[in-house]
Amino acid sequence: MSDAARETTPPLKSADEEPPSRTAPARPRASGLFSRIGWLLRGGRRENDVKESIEDILQEEDTSEALSPKEKAMLRNLLKFGSLKVADLMSPRADIVGVEVTDSFDEVMAIFGEAQHSRLPVYRETLDEPIGMIHLKDMVPAITDPEARAAFSLLTLMREVQFVTPSMPAIDLLLKMQMTRSHLALVIDEHGGTDGIISIEDLVEQIVGEIDDEHDTDEDPDLVLRPDGGFDADARLPIEDLEKAAGVTFTIDGEPADMDTLGGLITAIAGRVPQTGEVVRDASGLAFEIADADPRRVKRVRISRWQADPAESDDAA
Repeated sequence: MSDAARETTPPLKSADEEPPSRTAPARPRASGLFSRIGWLLRGGRRENDVKESIEDILQEEDTSEALSPKEKAMLRNLLKFGSLKVADLMSPRADIVGVEVTDSFDEVMAIFGEAQHSRLPVYRETLDEPIGMIHLKDMVPAITDPEARAAFSLLTLMREVQFVTPSMPAIDLLLKMQMTRSHLALVIDEHGGTDGIISIEDLVEQIVGEIDDEHDTDEDPDLVLRPDGGFDADARLPIEDLEKAAGVTFTIDGEPADMDTLGGLITAIAGRVPQTGEVVRDASGLAFEIADADPRRVKRVRISRWQADPAESDDAA
């Protein structure tokens, strides 16, 4: 072999020598959060691997200089947002405030004033027949124009409303709302009935946290301990919270209660929706006095301890 050939021929590699990687770049040693996230993405990792790796990075102490605690919390929320469905975020049917298409101007304005919402769904006869939505801004011309008020009709003023399923990914709905410039959607069940309602604010709050405007006020706490040892509670309180606070375990027919909220538990014990003033007693030793309710649901509850009267037990025997 000539000297020239020897100079241009590359050296032979041993069989066990690994070729250089062409897929994933070397992991950077720098502690910069975004440079490390970029390394994960450029490496062609699978989606779940990327999410788990980012979670690991966020838990490391050396990310404290790259992001503030609020920024890290927002990024964690964003990672979780992709797994949420509309059903996880919607407000239930019982919380929907709507207007009937035949309502007058004064009736609609009264409902707006009571609900404190800027958008309301419009239905025909029942909530299971939604046909659109009305924005408070659409009502403004009729406030100062007597002719517009006389000719007022929800049928001509209402806007289109989106209909979505409970199983729709929340991130898909957020993108759809951005593209269609709509801020409200009604959730429809498999039978075509109205199951709930969801706004773009409900979606965004899952990422950035609670958004309060100038009209929001502090609501009553979910659970308040009274001086007598009882509680005042919102019916939406998770029953796990009450079990922990009261030191009890709720059961239905001898099995652990599978309801999510206090209101659902009370309705299951009573076998119906109890009305304001009624008292429902539970085998756990708690008595639930209904402080506020409507025909569809319990709203506020006053909770006390009770003991069965021995005389009543003897009479029953």
